Amino acid sequence: MKNPAVARVTLALVAGALFGFGLSLSGMIDPARVSGFLDLASGHWDPSLIFVLGGALMVAVPGVFASRRLAKPVLAEDFSPPARTRIDPPLITGSAIFGLGWGLAGLCPGPALSAFALGLMPVVLFVCAMIAGMLVHDRLYAREP
Repeated sequence: MKNPAVARVTLALVAGALFGFGLSLSGMIDPARVSGFLDLASGHWDPSLIFVLGGALMVAVPGVFASRRLAKPVLAEDFSPPARTRIDPPLITGSAIFGLGWGLAGLCPGPALSAFALGLMPVVLFVCAMIAGMLVHDRLYAREP
């Protein structure tokens, strides 16, 4: 492709579709499976999420090492590391909200978007609430770069 913007969007769509397919194939779009992993006390612990996380590490770790050897990404001008690297109260608060939501609903953004296509009402409500939360954050808390 001669247009870098089209190439970036195409690659993002392919990567997102592959990620969503992997989440569906692994069963991670099922909130009961995630809840089963997080519930150590019931005696019915489901360790399958560990294998999904291990598979993600097997892809991510070589990618991180490869990125360190490149001068710049293939389809971007730079790697754009985060400007803020300090652990601060907003980061801790956001992480806690994410963890509580993941534990209570059994969904996080990636699996929720993959499961959205199923049209299940709890997933639709979760995605709507997630989008509303993003909009509220962008309007109230996002800072200009």
